[in-house]
Amino acid sequence: MSITPVIAIHGGAGTILRASMNPKLEADYRRALQDVLRAGAALLAGGASALDAVTEAVRLLEECALFNAGKGAVYTDAGTHEMDACVMDGATLAAGAVAGVTRVRNPVLAARAVMAHSGHVLMIGPAAQEFVARHGVELVAPDWFATPERHAQWLRARQQAGTGSGAVLLDHDAASLAAPLDPDSKFGTVGAVALDAHGHLAAATSTGGVTNKRVGRVGDSPIVGAGCYANHLVAVSTTGTGEMFMRAVTAHDVCALMEYAGLSLQAATQRVIMDKLPHIGGRGGLIAVDAQGQVALPFNTEGMYRGYARVGGEPVCAIYGADNADPSTAMLGPS
Repeated sequence: MSITPVIAIHGGAGTILRASMNPKLEADYRRALQDVLRAGAALLAGGASALDAVTEAVRLLEECALFNAGKGAVYTDAGTHEMDACVMDGATLAAGAVAGVTRVRNPVLAARAVMAHSGHVLMIGPAAQEFVARHGVELVAPDWFATPERHAQWLRARQQAGTGSGAVLLDHDAASLAAPLDPDSKFGTVGAVALDAHGHLAAATSTGGVTNKRVGRVGDSPIVGAGCYANHLVAVSTTGTGEMFMRAVTAHDVCALMEYAGLSLQAATQRVIMDKLPHIGGRGGLIAVDAQGQVALPFNTEGMYRGYARVGGEPVCAIYGADNADPSTAMLGPS
C-alpha cells in the first residue's frame, strides 16, 4: 500500500475567540503555522524520517516568539524561564526528554540528544544542559528567551490576585481578562506528529510551561505517555492543563484505546479529550496521526492553533472551534 506522508502541528489551546482576534495577529499565527507545515512536509517529501520531521517542526515553533516554547517562553514566579521538551520514535519506542532547562535555545534538540546519546529518557536542569551542550546543542544567555509581551503577561499574573505574587495563568485563556486575545489564557505548548514514507510515526512536544509557575514545576510536555507518545499505531502530542494530562496519561491513553479496545483514531481521541479529561477538569487538546495517515486534532476549549499537511497537498490550518473548513479532515473542536 502506498503511504502518503503527513505532518500535523499545534501551537496551544485555550480561550481563543474570533470576535476578539486582532486581524494582523491572526494572520501572523496562520502564516507561522503554514510555514512550519510546509517545512515539515518538504522534509517528508525528501525522504526524511518522521522523527526528523517532528523535531524540525518543533524547533521552528520554538524559534517563533508567537508561541510559548523556546523564544517567547513564559516567566516563572521568579522571573526566569524553565523549559521542557520530549521526542519519541514510534518505530523503536526510543524517547528522550528534558525538563527545567534555562539556557537551551531549542529544548527539542536537547530532548533528541538525550535520546541519542545518554542511555536515559529524561534529564533535568543544569546537568541536562551540560550534557546536551557536549553533544552540540546550542546554549544561550537566559535573557535570549525574553520578550516584552511575555514580561508584561508575567506582571499581570503577579498583580491579578493583588498579592504581588499573583496567580498562575495558562497561556491562551483570557476569558477573565479585559483583552480576550491576550495570551494569558492559552495553554502554551507546541507539538508535532508525523507519518513518514516508511510507515513510521513520531511525536515531539515542547513548552515554556505556565505563566508565573513555581520554579521547578514540570508539566506533562516532557513526560512520555502524558504529553508525548508514539508507537506503531499512532503518534500523539498534547496541550492543556498539564497536571490533568499527567493524571490521565493522556497521550498513551489514546494509544491504549486503539490497541486494546480497537477504537479508531477519531473515536479514541474524542473519548479522551471530550469525555475523560473534562471529568477531572482537564482542558486543552491534542494532535494525532495514525499508521494509515488519518489525522485528528480534537480540543475541548474555544480554540487551538493547529494544522496539518500531506505531501503533495497544501497546508490546512485552523484556530477556532468553528474553523473547520472540511469536516473530513477531523479539525475537531467545540461546535
